Amino acid sequence: MGLKIFMASFMMTSILFFLLFIPTRLTVQFSTLRPPVNYFSVPPKSSKAYPVTFAYLISASKGDVVKLKRLMKVLYHPGNYYLIHVDYGAPQAEHRAVAEFVASDPVFGQVGNVWVVGKPNLVTYRGPTMLATTLHAMAMLLRTCQWDWFINLSASDYPLVTQDDLIQAFSGLPRSTNFIQHSSQLGWKFNRRGKPIIIDPGLYSLNKSEIWWVIKQRSLPTSFKLYTGSAWTILSRSFAEYCIVGWENLPRTLLLYYTNFVSSPEGYFQTVICNSEDYKNTTVNHDLHYITWDNPPKQHPRSLGLKDYRRMVLTSRPFARKFKRNDPVLDKIDRDLLKRYHGKFSYGGWCSQGGKYKACSGLRTENYGVLRPGPSSRRLKNLLTKLLSDKFFHKQKCR
Repeated sequence: MGLKIFMASFMMTSILFFLLFIPTRLTVQFSTLRPPVNYFSVPPKSSKAYPVTFAYLISASKGDVVKLKRLMKVLYHPGNYYLIHVDYGAPQAEHRAVAEFVASDPVFGQVGNVWVVGKPNLVTYRGPTMLATTLHAMAMLLRTCQWDWFINLSASDYPLVTQDDLIQAFSGLPRSTNFIQHSSQLGWKFNRRGKPIIIDPGLYSLNKSEIWWVIKQRSLPTSFKLYTGSAWTILSRSFAEYCIVGWENLPRTLLLYYTNFVSSPEGYFQTVICNSEDYKNTTVNHDLHYITWDNPPKQHPRSLGLKDYRRMVLTSRPFARKFKRNDPVLDKIDRDLLKRYHGKFSYGGWCSQGGKYKACSGLRTENYGVLRPGPSSRRLKNLLTKLLSDKFFHKQKCR
């Protein structure tokens, strides 16, 4: 009798555990969509098939679906990781379109290295919600995969080199290197950015609106020094970990400070790294982007076109912004720099089919781990060598 009671009790407990625990596990999602990995055709992600690995955050907002799809095709590489964030304020149809695009691509599904953020953030222009989205992505990617550098891009960015070029050029760099354009000379930003106090409704509201300006201003900080620079960065994994789970309180203190700061993405990482004794000597004062600004006061980037093409190439920078949707200069970049044809992927050893610069349409598993960099890799490597030279590096470091 006692045995029967025990067996009945055990069965009821097991059923209760199944009903409570299993649904809970199934609702813990990294994203709304995670393509399945074909473990039989792609080497395990723990194997280091490529010398370096990049983790990308690609941010998009309302009306960016076409640009985002094109950017993913030219930027994709099976050795990297890609996290797509579509602003919560974008129409649901656009969220579905992006999810379906990722789910339907056979290469994305085969490799399993492209994800869409399942619970997107409402992003406010010039507000701290832009910074919160970047930190959110860094935390997700740190927990999910192994990589060497984190790169944040928007749907209006475009690469000027193939990923094989980028991987080859970065392979010789110290893994602690951070590319963060920075300056302690704030100029007009002292009064326009440093002293005003703003409130971003995106922190607590689901309805998109402009930032609010508080009438009272604050004095400049004395416990740390303010720096400013580009919102576009390439961060080492070590520095990303410091920002997310830092052993010092500096990253969290500055995050609270920048919550009420205008255009916080243009100052947070700069101020953190230049006030950190451990990391201030790891930063290269460059964002590796080609950008031209309106004049004055250089607050908004110009849209690039065919007339800018030659200057873009001569700078040897791997990225440029911003571009209008399907601008003719993008076709020229595809054809001349990325060797991309018929809307397929950019050229790379992972998808090459023999011959010279044939269209890349899918993963050739026998080529996984193969790099075929072109002339752009040599130009980029020369730029990186110059930026890390003693003469330039020490002259441009945090002061």
